[in-house]
This record gives sequence, C-alpha cells and structure tokens, in this order.
Amino acid sequence: MNAFFWALLTAGIWGVVPLMEKLGLGQHPPAVGVVARSLGVVGGLLVFVVLRPPWAALRTLGWPSLLLLAGGGLLASLVGQLVFYHALKAGTVSQVTPVAGAYPLVAALLGWWLLREPLSLPRVVGVVCIVVGVLLLRK
Repeated sequence: MNAFFWALLTAGIWGVVPLMEKLGLGQHPPAVGVVARSLGVVGGLLVFVVLRPPWAALRTLGWPSLLLLAGGGLLASLVGQLVFYHALKAGTVSQVTPVAGAYPLVAALLGWWLLREPLSLPRVVGVVCIVVGVLLLRK
C-alpha cells in the first residue's frame, strides 16, 4: 500500500472523528473532552503495546527524535486538540473542521522553508486551493 492510500484512509478516519467529538462534547468543557479523548488514546496504546511491543525499537531512538516526537504529541494531542474543541463548541463541524484541516498549508510552507522540500506547481496549486477554501468558509 502506498502513501496516497494511507493518506486517504487517514482522511476518512479524521473526517468521521470531528462528528463524534462534536456530539460527545455536548455541554461539557473542551478540557473535559480532551481528557476523555485521551483515555481512548491510552486504552488503545495499551492494547497496541501488548500486541506489538515497541520497546526494542524505542531504544533505538536518539534523544532528539524522542523529544521531537513527544513534543509533537504534546502539541497536537493536548494543545491542538484543546484549541480544536473550543472551535468545535463555538462553530459548526462543516466550517470548523475544514479550516482547522488547513494545516497542510502550514506544513507545506514550513516543509519548503525549513526542510528545503521542492515547491512544485501542483503543490503551489494545492496550497492556493486550501487558502481559497478557508477564505470561502469564513463567510
């Protein structure tokens, strides 16, 4: 299976989740939602660790990789999720999710700037489409 397949599968999964989260949040504070969501992550992680113990592979990570990955988890799974839940509570799923989902624009620009990834015409067109989509959803 190639990267495009995995990306489409990710989009499908991540497309369903905001509806579950919007319904689950109800009248509860976003912080409570993040804690409840994290319980699902911890439970899933425990099952994963039992079925596929990662300890040998984890020992091969250097400190820089471990800190970057852990920092990414903290930023995305705690801070980002909390901010996203505030947006979900204040707005509609159909507006909030695509705007929040414009993170590929940030990733593409940072990849070009910091990682020196090529900025091809198809990527530029994709980034422009994201920007136009976000602007349309502001209304």
